[in-house]
Amino acid sequence: MLIDCSAASCVPGFVSFVNHQDIPGRNDTGDMFQDEEVFVSSIVMCVGAIIGLVLCETEQAANKAAQLVQIEYELLSPTILTIDEAIEHESYLGDEQRLRQGDPEKALAEAEHTLTGTVFIGGQEHFYLETNCCMAIPSNDEQEMILYSATQNPSKTQELAALALGVDSNQVICRVKRMGGGFGGKESRSITPCVAIAVAAVKVGRPVRLNIERDIDMSITGHRHPFKVLYNVGFNSEGRFSALDVRLWNNAGYSYDLSMNVMVRAMLHIDNTYQFHNVQVRGQVCKTHLPSNTAFRGFGGPQALFVCETIVEHVAAYLKLDPVTVRLRNLYQEGDLTHFAQPLERWHIPRLMEELIKSSDFIERQKLVQEFNKSNTYRKRGLSILPTKFGIAFTAKFFNQAGALVHIYKDGSVLLTHGGTEMGQALHTKMISIAAEVLGCEVNRVRISETSTDTVANTSPTAASVSSDLNGMAVQNACEQIRERLDKLRVGENANLSWEDLVKRAYFERIDLCAHGFYAASEPLGADFANNRASYNYFTQGTAVSEVELDTLTGDWHLLRVDILMVTTFLCVFIRMKSSQFIDRRMLALHSIHKLILDKLKVRSFKVLVYIPWKT
Repeated sequence: MLIDCSAASCVPGFVSFVNHQDIPGRNDTGDMFQDEEVFVSSIVMCVGAIIGLVLCETEQAANKAAQLVQIEYELLSPTILTIDEAIEHESYLGDEQRLRQGDPEKALAEAEHTLTGTVFIGGQEHFYLETNCCMAIPSNDEQEMILYSATQNPSKTQELAALALGVDSNQVICRVKRMGGGFGGKESRSITPCVAIAVAAVKVGRPVRLNIERDIDMSITGHRHPFKVLYNVGFNSEGRFSALDVRLWNNAGYSYDLSMNVMVRAMLHIDNTYQFHNVQVRGQVCKTHLPSNTAFRGFGGPQALFVCETIVEHVAAYLKLDPVTVRLRNLYQEGDLTHFAQPLERWHIPRLMEELIKSSDFIERQKLVQEFNKSNTYRKRGLSILPTKFGIAFTAKFFNQAGALVHIYKDGSVLLTHGGTEMGQALHTKMISIAAEVLGCEVNRVRISETSTDTVANTSPTAASVSSDLNGMAVQNACEQIRERLDKLRVGENANLSWEDLVKRAYFERIDLCAHGFYAASEPLGADFANNRASYNYFTQGTAVSEVELDTLTGDWHLLRVDILMVTTFLCVFIRMKSSQFIDRRMLALHSIHKLILDKLKVRSFKVLVYIPWKT
């Protein structure tokens, strides 16, 4: 690989070209495994690999200069782009993962009926509202670096930047205000560009800012994982499952990134809400010459659920049964064990299915759909009901922790910091609400400035649908410490003090108005495939009925109606009584999101039941 920057250096405003030779520390990087390079040094593994940065005084000049950099390549072979090509060349990352329940070989051999099938699932671009952007500000006096990054993972950004710069993590601060959408795309793939500009900032001794163009962002940051799945399912004439043997492959791209974790979650969700009794699941991560695929909303779960429901539809079609009948006959029941040996507690899917079939007029609408399809040649309608469960927790046990820092100032205002990042999911709003409830002040007295590694260290990534639970509990822990100190002042003539007066009194009494909170989930969370076990803190559960109309000539489609019924469990939401006594946390609680669901998603019916088991 030969690089010629002579033409680029002639662009007005050109400052420097930065590549692997400019890295003062380590060039290797990566999320779970450090199998990538900040700047490619010799072998380019894929189109979209970062070879270098062009630094210019203006963004326009930088874009122009980058186009003028000439790179001469030597083409290596073989080129592996698809899962099938990876299987052919045995190009894998890591060993095959396995989960097993019962005796699937025997159950398949004895099954009244068996079916096999293959499912291919393509990838998906995140297309978040704002592309990746970051800024590095060096301090030559103290050898410090401040990074402003739109990332879901500030601590990993701090850690890898420190390694590349050859300094300790305490010399690098990563700050996140907000990120304009993430969906998993900014959990790990946002880090390398940020590390790259940190190196550039050190080289030139000046702040460096990077705003990645949409086409470049899409070419370098990876997508949702494509999957290939082979299945063999055993069942009887009533459609009751007896065995399932599944093999999954995902296309990781050229490096590990989070691909093994995505595969693990897919293997843990291959059952959806159904009892197969005897199960074998095998998963293999494929190494290809594509940009490294990464986290995406659902993290392997949607692919697995799609495969499971495909199996249900296949069995129903084979037996000429209504798919709803097959679903209802195979639902898990309270206390059943999943294929990874976790008992299902507070299991509501059978009830939800029964209630939604009635409330959505499903049976009557099925007849109407059939009549419509008979009388229309080119426009067809479809109606389906699907249940789902989704495990809440990181499968990597050590991620299930969070910290928070709370400051109360003399005027009664509260500054709150926690380990989660805001990407439009209203995480900060939830944390502010929890702080206000525990402290007993108005919501408008609480403010979150940003997420920063110099206030809350060693943060877990904002991912896995668990950030509200983890960070909310940490915020609660910090606020309860302060509340306990303040309550000691609420005696005698001070019993009815306003919030502001109470804080002032605490200050003059030399009571600490700051607290650090911490929370670590106590459940035995994590995946232990060697012993065929895994555990989530709980499962969100829901069912939905969707009716769609399709124009078979043009492909145009319309979503006619959606009915959703959900049960979810929150660990960090509770209601406080005016008497400062807490209502039992097992009571129902609900933050209303009906307007969002009904107006934005155009869902006709939406109902949520919330159960709150308190776990310490």
